[in-house]
Amino acid sequence: MKLLLTSGGVTNARIRAALEQLLGRPVAESSALVVPTAQWGHPLCGPASVQRLAAGADGSPHLSGLGWASLGVLELTALPTIGAERWVPWVRDADALLVDGGDATYLAHWLRESGLADLLPSLPDTVWVGVSAGSMVLTPRIGTSFVEWAGAPDDRTLGVVDFSVFPHLDAFPTNTAEHARAWAAEIDGPAYAIDEQTALVVADGRVEVVSEGRWTRFDG
Repeated sequence: MKLLLTSGGVTNARIRAALEQLLGRPVAESSALVVPTAQWGHPLCGPASVQRLAAGADGSPHLSGLGWASLGVLELTALPTIGAERWVPWVRDADALLVDGGDATYLAHWLRESGLADLLPSLPDTVWVGVSAGSMVLTPRIGTSFVEWAGAPDDRTLGVVDFSVFPHLDAFPTNTAEHARAWAAEIDGPAYAIDEQTALVVADGRVEVVSEGRWTRFDG
């Protein structure tokens, strides 16, 4: 897949341009499925936040509300009960998967349980747009401080990319540069700390930082 890994979504013109380059067409001509599943694993999320995401427009201006030609909801917890013959075509027909934040370990669990994780390698033209946990889930580890789901055995996630992501740099009192350095020491591998105005573009085996804000790379 082509990946746009963000902290806060498509928050500025440079990130939007990167998204449309990955799509190969404007957002207004592209279809998307929004994945809210990670929210159910985080204690600060719930029905109201999921509704805002699904509604798009002003409720989620930097992800589902970007002005997509068509927008649907893909709830991973439902997929094992309806059969791949129904949901796989939905995924294959989408230009983008918009994977929202919450708890990355919970999201990783349901990506595996649903079968979507196994399908991802066969989607070379699909763009994965991750926000926070939706970006972190593709990394090898997220760090114990980001695990909120009580059912998580550890902080490991899917390992689709070979680096980790520390999101929301400077957005919260617990997400300072000092916290990021301590987190990176625990991760002990390549990692990026990114703010709300930064995205990581992964395509053709290369990683590019697109930013109008602040970011740091840690080499582990």
